[in-house]
Amino acid sequence: MPLDWATTQNNLGTALTSLGERENGTERLEEAVSAYRAALEERMRERVPLGWAMTKNNLGNALQSLGEREGGSARFEEAVEVYRAALEERTRERVPLDWAVTQNNLGSALKSLGEQEGETAHLEEAVAAYRAALEERTRERVPLNWAITQNNLGNALATLAEWECRPDMLEEAVKAFGDALEEFEKGGATYYFEVAQAGLVLATELSQRISQQSDA
Repeated sequence: MPLDWATTQNNLGTALTSLGERENGTERLEEAVSAYRAALEERMRERVPLGWAMTKNNLGNALQSLGEREGGSARFEEAVEVYRAALEERTRERVPLDWAVTQNNLGSALKSLGEQEGETAHLEEAVAAYRAALEERTRERVPLNWAITQNNLGNALATLAEWECRPDMLEEAVKAFGDALEEFEKGGATYYFEVAQAGLVLATELSQRISQQSDA
């Protein structure tokens, strides 16, 4: 059955992505991309639109991980394109939490692309994508996922604030990190707590530095 084969290819891609993220090198991640592309040959938009969108989202994740290993902007550019395609079917009205997941992932790809290219427009788009995700990925509904997106938003805001010397944006970043820390501590998410704590420290130090430059 072609669709069963495609489902297994999608699942193989997910397993390879997880394995590739734990290993050095890019071989497993490249295999994951190939598996997802194979799945999409049968898991077509016209036949199973939400399944197609899920695999597109997964493909974007593998491409992002590859981009982080390889450097350069090509993989991130493709990830952005793939996530945006997925969002055409994975809409807020149809599957709000899945839509929010892909918006969060899109934000991460845009942030990485902006940092690679030194382009503030991509960082602004990343901030917008994270904010969109938080409209459905709420604290009440999915507190830890909400906190992860808050942390991502804090990172994007801090980078953009540093590039544009925007103290007001750093205040937003500090608040985002602080809100995330509350939920990470409550949920016992030690790794994420430490990540957000480091982000908060950097954002606070950057805020003080920009403030001193303004006073000088």
